Amino acid sequence: MSAPRRLLADGYTVPPVIAGAWQLSEGHSARAIDRDAQFATWDLLADHGCDTLDCADIYTGVEALIGEYRAARPGRRVQVHTKFVPDRDMLAQVDRTYVTRIIERSLSRLRTDALDLVQFHWWRYEVPGMVEAAGMLRDLQREGKIRHLALTNTNAAVTGALLDAGIPLVATQVQYSVLDRRPAAQLAPLAASRGMHLLSYGSVAGGFLGEAWRGAADPTGDYENRSLVKYRLVIDDCGGWAAFQRVLDALGDIAARHGVGIANVAQRWVLDQQAVGAVIVGFRTSASAMRTVQTLGLTLSSADHAQLEDVLSALPMPVGDVYDAERDPQSVHAGIIRYNLNTQPSG
Repeated sequence: MSAPRRLLADGYTVPPVIAGAWQLSEGHSARAIDRDAQFATWDLLADHGCDTLDCADIYTGVEALIGEYRAARPGRRVQVHTKFVPDRDMLAQVDRTYVTRIIERSLSRLRTDALDLVQFHWWRYEVPGMVEAAGMLRDLQREGKIRHLALTNTNAAVTGALLDAGIPLVATQVQYSVLDRRPAAQLAPLAASRGMHLLSYGSVAGGFLGEAWRGAADPTGDYENRSLVKYRLVIDDCGGWAAFQRVLDALGDIAARHGVGIANVAQRWVLDQQAVGAVIVGFRTSASAMRTVQTLGLTLSSADHAQLEDVLSALPMPVGDVYDAERDPQSVHAGIIRYNLNTQPSG
């Protein structure tokens, strides 16, 4: 089963499900990566038309792993979206040499002559230089080292300012789920009006939006990976565990009607939102990939959406626009973020 691809730019399309790789980065989880099994999972997804992988310069070890995968699959189309995320403590020193060095390192790691999509992030809006750095990426695009430019974790105001400055953005990657609907207020309308798409991560809240958590007691103790830590904070922002269970019940009822899983309904809900081009989902096993393939053929009815809206409309959300809470140094969200992972840009 496959699904119609979404057009991001002239001559460039993406499948509705993109394979994310944050969970494969060093330090994300105590679980070791089985390289062959991971490659088989990516093969399975590609067999269903999901041939696009998402990574970042700061996902330690991941660009190199994807480079190995591409080398091992010379006859297979593999589109790769990466990121350019200069260190928070280095923003004032970001110059053309720094930008070029990071991009050329990604080219080397990914074993390619041109990066399909580079998603740009700037940690602190108050530090000058964001527009200039984006312009340097645009220059590298003109040189043929980057095919398309995008943003990640950037609010509507700053996105609009970069567009107005002439940066040819085709997409922006943001957290978007039934729990975190911040993009709907400002960013999605802006993207729709300017010909951009949202590439949405967090659609299943790190796995919380699944059958295993429906009816479960509020967990205590440590979580097994950083994704669960991150998305538990989102659950707390949405009213806590009891409110979260009401969302799972609604998703579960809809899933039962369609013969799919809760995660499939959660993913399809995001795909149905304004300006969304794809959901980014992390996979550690072929079994999880096969479950997600069911999302490709799922259609939610107006009654399904209305049932969900009845529950979601009563939920609070993280405050502010996209990623604003995470940028607040006093926020609990900021406390789990790693800010300086490009400290050795030539490595």
